[in-house]
Amino acid sequence: MARVEDFLADQVAAGGDGLAFTDSIGTRWTYADLDRASDALAETLKGAGVQANDRVLMLSENCASAIAVLFASWKLNAVAIPVNARQTRGEVQRILDHATPAVVLMTTAVSKDATAHAEHLAATEISGAFGTMHMAIRTSNPDPDLSDVAVLLYTTGTTGDPKGVMLTHGNMRFGGIASANLRQMTPADVIYGVLPLTHVFGLVSVVTAACYAGASVQQEARFSAAALYDAVMNGVTVLPAVPQMHALVMQYTKEQGLAKLNSPSLRYVSSGGAPLDPAWKRKAEAFYGLPLQNGFGMTETSSGASATKNALGSPDISVGPKTPGTEISIDDQAPGGNGAGTGEVLVRGPHVMKGYYRNPVETEKALDSDGWLRTGDLGKIDENGHLHILGRSKELIIHGGFNVYPPEVEAALNDHPQVIQSAVIGRMKDGDEEVLAFVQIAEGDTLDAEELRAFVKERLTGYKRPSQIVIATELPAAPTGKLLKHKLLDAFADRLS
Repeated sequence: MARVEDFLADQVAAGGDGLAFTDSIGTRWTYADLDRASDALAETLKGAGVQANDRVLMLSENCASAIAVLFASWKLNAVAIPVNARQTRGEVQRILDHATPAVVLMTTAVSKDATAHAEHLAATEISGAFGTMHMAIRTSNPDPDLSDVAVLLYTTGTTGDPKGVMLTHGNMRFGGIASANLRQMTPADVIYGVLPLTHVFGLVSVVTAACYAGASVQQEARFSAAALYDAVMNGVTVLPAVPQMHALVMQYTKEQGLAKLNSPSLRYVSSGGAPLDPAWKRKAEAFYGLPLQNGFGMTETSSGASATKNALGSPDISVGPKTPGTEISIDDQAPGGNGAGTGEVLVRGPHVMKGYYRNPVETEKALDSDGWLRTGDLGKIDENGHLHILGRSKELIIHGGFNVYPPEVEAALNDHPQVIQSAVIGRMKDGDEEVLAFVQIAEGDTLDAEELRAFVKERLTGYKRPSQIVIATELPAAPTGKLLKHKLLDAFADRLS
């Protein structure tokens, strides 16, 4: 069986002297360096009792040492569990209880949050070619059902039973190769690695793709608009990001008195995680001077299932045609569907997860007997075979008997020149679901809610307009930059009537 670590072996066999990973604490590893670092760490893990089919949980933020943890785990035929160190103690404990890892590793050299977890877990410091980190030894508990699994990824914001997504080596290889081919990546490319590698986008579309192509990744532990700006002006060629990151770097550049980026090296920019609206897409493309590619994927599909390859100025705001080897179908009879081509997006292919670890009930809900994954996203396929995502089926708002898709309302709000980004949710009130909008503007800016209400009145029919608009300089977000809609009501409870 071909495995993800074979990509590293291929790079080493080719010479291994190409730059592989740099990070915010000054680490510079070639592929040969990464091979040596992961070998050294594998020996340390073996000495701690890690066996094949054990789980190795990593509490980390982006750094070279985290990459060593992944490959060391795979070299022992163990399963890596990347978890963002910024998760709370309770969130981490829930994953520990469910996954029962043999060891927990913490990238304490780059993360104060990892250091806090290390103290709580009474971890001891380890060091070597892999850098310095902390390790807490637990109990080896091999699970033969994981023999083909590379990683367990616990999805953001899950409630109820744990949902650890099992991605096999085949899933990750397929996703990494597809991402590298889509971007035409070569060893000359420098990819900006600010998307957390604890998230499927950063893990597969950045790290795995880079290892396949022999490209290098500039790892950043935390997002900063200033750091992103500096990176793309100084050698970065490929920028995969989420819309919130693009919005914030555009705002940062504007604050520097510049209208455009004018990067001498950047050649590819992509956006994922949310639909695009035409005005925002035109604004972003004018800023970068490059086409803004879009795509659709999720943890359960090893990242991408569809993607665009548009020319600069294309009016296409879809998430593109299906990627090679992928099948996409629409169930227009599912909740939120209209029976006429709009409905739940179904995906099938070599990148679809094995299932949810130790959770057969949720696995059966998500995967049917023919291998189709129910994504929970609402969408439609246009006459060109391009997929359009309308929103999450669970986020659909039914107001006055009409369907309101949050991305459409967000697009109207985002058209306002002072709006950086927005989030729209529904809330039950007096037997109906009202539309609530939360809008982010820059520090020092002033924007009146009534002014914004008048602005969207020209763009949205009555039942789609927000009944309340909250304006703030910051909205709750995950480490990926993705807005956390489930936290909005609590965060702004004092500003809602």
